[in-house]
Amino acid sequence: MDKQRKSGRYAHAEAILGPELVSRLADTKVLLVGAGGIGCELLKNVVLTGFGHITLLDLDTIDLSNLNRQFLFKKKDVKQSKAMVAAQTAGAFNPNVRIQPIHANIKEPQFDVEWFQSFDIVLNALDNLDARRHVNKMCMAAGIPLVESGTAGYLGQVQPLLKDRTECFDCIPKPTPKSFPVCTIRSTPSQPIHCIVWAKSYLLPQLFGEDEDSGTELDEAEKQGENAQEIAALRKEALAYKAVRNALRSPHTTDDAAKTVFEKVFNADIENLLLMADMWRSRDKPTPLDFDAIVEGSFVVKESTKNVASSLNSKGQVNGHANGASSSNGNGGLKDQRALTLQDNLALFVSSTDRLASRVRAGEETISFDKDDDDTLDFVTAASNLRSAAYYIERKTRWEVKEMAGNIIPAIATTNAIISGLIVLQALHLLRKSYTALKNVHVQFKPAVPLSTVNLCPPNPKCGICRDTYTKVQCDPARVTLGELVEGILGDGDGKDGGTGKREVSVYEEKRVLSDPDWDDNDERTLESLGVTRGRFLSIVDEEGEWGTIGVALCELPPNHPMDAPALILPSSLPKPLFTPRPSTPPAEPSRKRSAPDDDVAEVEAPSAKRAKTNGGASTSQNVGSPSKKKRLEEEGLVLLESATDGMDEVDVIEID
Repeated sequence: MDKQRKSGRYAHAEAILGPELVSRLADTKVLLVGAGGIGCELLKNVVLTGFGHITLLDLDTIDLSNLNRQFLFKKKDVKQSKAMVAAQTAGAFNPNVRIQPIHANIKEPQFDVEWFQSFDIVLNALDNLDARRHVNKMCMAAGIPLVESGTAGYLGQVQPLLKDRTECFDCIPKPTPKSFPVCTIRSTPSQPIHCIVWAKSYLLPQLFGEDEDSGTELDEAEKQGENAQEIAALRKEALAYKAVRNALRSPHTTDDAAKTVFEKVFNADIENLLLMADMWRSRDKPTPLDFDAIVEGSFVVKESTKNVASSLNSKGQVNGHANGASSSNGNGGLKDQRALTLQDNLALFVSSTDRLASRVRAGEETISFDKDDDDTLDFVTAASNLRSAAYYIERKTRWEVKEMAGNIIPAIATTNAIISGLIVLQALHLLRKSYTALKNVHVQFKPAVPLSTVNLCPPNPKCGICRDTYTKVQCDPARVTLGELVEGILGDGDGKDGGTGKREVSVYEEKRVLSDPDWDDNDERTLESLGVTRGRFLSIVDEEGEWGTIGVALCELPPNHPMDAPALILPSSLPKPLFTPRPSTPPAEPSRKRSAPDDDVAEVEAPSAKRAKTNGGASTSQNVGSPSKKKRLEEEGLVLLESATDGMDEVDVIEID
């Protein structure tokens, strides 16, 4: 190995990085999460750089659409595990490197904090927000450096993250996905995306997904002030869907099942909406679709302006055929990018509905949308385009629907290659602890300045992830109670490692409240009965807000742990988060408001009036009242006396200075 490093394979790396760092790489343990667009490029880089021990984890399988940029895969590998194939292909690049592929979800419980701590660095090549946030929290809890990355077309970013030195992935809130009002999606669409979301997130689940009560969604829409009349109509519509859903699942279903769905969705439901005249005062009324008329080619619907402009050919025919007839023999170009006529969409709707119905009758309980599932993609394409036709909205090609429904951002192999190179550079800075050299690097669509760097920001003091104090416990959740764990973590407060001592706390598991000072019903329950097992976190929050939050990561007991030994192993040094005493409340200033008269008090002796001194030392009463001032005070119920010797004859008065 050393001879190979000196002779050739690592000669350039030693010249650039130095022999000390290059020699350490052979023993460095790297976790690479994701084997997609960035992951393939990144795996190639870390293998050729000489990282000795690489664990590659990915849940996905290879799809045909991956092959244009994920170069570690070939057509023969389609439907196989990305992690397995990528490891096999990249392993040939450097025989000195060990690659362990894992086909699994990074959020599975066996990948706990203890597992993360077995690595020297973690490299993220993920494509979804939820998994990124999970890996970020695990690395913050384990104290392991993380390099985060992402691309979007020509744009990309690399961000090194290290607890207590840099901000973490959650220090800056991420934008929430755009959502649309329920009534817009279900009753009054005006854009292609409205119809696509309706077909993907409403119609497909209603017919082939979980048999859920949609009342919750409608209740929430009603609370937000959406049209009450529309909500009532939608409730009736949801009930009618159950009959159609049952028909699709019945073994006695006839060939007309797709037509039954069509008549319900694109005719009867639209007819019901037209009964609400107020809804259509300021917008065009939709047109109910006629199944038989479309099949015959005699159905005419008003085309969207954009549809007409994009589909007129040299003969001035819509989609190449009069009356929107099928264009199966015309229209060149790729199949997915071909404009679909009304007849095309109807035929696609019938065939995809029949295919999905066959799957549920064959035992597939629920079917959800997947952009790589031809059946669901065909269904969403056809259903959204038929709805668009009814509402005079521009129709989309199958490829455009796939992009919009699958939230696909075009991936460019060159951007992935640049980003993966930058990830390795930042990883090397972290390994040699050159923290001042760490940068957030952005790839931007500016040919003159394609790369820009930004200095790292310190952690956000209000971040609920990296500002917590983390610790781990090894336990058997079936034998350890919540109260035992919390009491053990708080400790007795003695000495440096004795914890904070007993105090009033609330305990959370993600957003679930498990215990608080006024509710301790769960303290005697086992962690397993509460659903808190290996890989989970408990948050112990100080009731007074003076102590920082403690994050407790649950790990399994050591191998061969005796059954009669304690079921809970606490850390040798109990956590002691930052203590910030609450500011003392300043004493309240005496009120300057005049007290109301008290019926029980007849008279309060007034203090002696101050007297002005004269030159001769004698004192005379000071003239403190002017006629205007006396009048104003009398209007307020006060009488100004001339001197301290004067008095009032009335009983129900209070004399004041």
